[in-house]
Amino acid sequence: MPSTSTSTAPRARILTGDTPSGKLHIGHWVGSLENRARLQDAYECYFLIANLHAFTTRADQPSEIARDTLEILKDWLAAGIDPERATVVVQSEVPAITELTWHLSMLLPFNRVMRNPTLKDELDVKGLGDKYSFGFPLYAVGQCADILTFRPALVPVGEDQLAHIEMCREVARRFNHTYCGVDPATPDAEHVAAGGLLPIPEGLVGRVGRLVGVDGTQKMSKSLGNAIYLTDTTAQIKKKVAQIYTGRVDTNAPGDTNNALFQYVRSFITDPARVAELEDRYRRGDAIGDGHVKVEVAAAIDALLAPMRERRARFDAPGREDILHDIIRTHSARANTAAAETLGRVREAMKLRFVR
Repeated sequence: MPSTSTSTAPRARILTGDTPSGKLHIGHWVGSLENRARLQDAYECYFLIANLHAFTTRADQPSEIARDTLEILKDWLAAGIDPERATVVVQSEVPAITELTWHLSMLLPFNRVMRNPTLKDELDVKGLGDKYSFGFPLYAVGQCADILTFRPALVPVGEDQLAHIEMCREVARRFNHTYCGVDPATPDAEHVAAGGLLPIPEGLVGRVGRLVGVDGTQKMSKSLGNAIYLTDTTAQIKKKVAQIYTGRVDTNAPGDTNNALFQYVRSFITDPARVAELEDRYRRGDAIGDGHVKVEVAAAIDALLAPMRERRARFDAPGREDILHDIIRTHSARANTAAAETLGRVREAMKLRFVR
């Protein structure tokens, strides 16, 4: 009698996350968060809050980092991350990540780490000069360990994080060659089939790789004060959108639709026909000013964030923090199971298992 049972192939895995530096903004949404929420059913998702990385520049602020860790979790839940469909990983609760950081650091030359353009940009933006801690460059290796501990196929990130993903891919190839005997010429997609332990993950950039802040020039960032947060009210959104600088004065003069304002138009107004109409009128100088466009952009952003604010309010209410801690506790057990499997196999490959 034929079997009626069906088998399904395991879903490919995703790992991505955020360093807790406060609340998330709409640049995070279009750069990565939107993809995370969308892909939860198609992939086995691990979303990591990198609270240990926050210590690289804020080691004297442990209470603030703990607070910001919970703020990030609230933002995730508000944005549609579902604890029933994804695993939330608080970095400090998974010791295997720290150990893997040590192992991977032996495979990456120091000058390679310091050439990472994202790391160099952060040194400049944060004004650290030569006063950064030893742990600051180490965190770039730690990001590789964050990812490879969970052996994902895909890493949804913002455009500025692709340099970290490339370094992660390099160290995964080197590990597979050094400890698993994989030929360096092996195509990335074939590393595991060739005996490698670590998949070579692919970066997945969101539909907007780099959202400009409301200053109209720099990338949206909390540290630069040019961000619209997922928690902003209708009034705050209107005020911030009104600040977007375009340099255009005459509403009857042709405008440049490659400016910051029209990046927002294309990112947040969901009707393609309306976007095309605004672009056409603006280019022709058809009596349409920046102020009119900003009103529509602000309304579109507010419509996106309104349900997020409503969901988040449930976790901001007094006495609701226990729910967040319960999520962290139960998900940490799940994450540690996956991480322990990887670390055990890493130790085997590196001949570091003596007690069984």
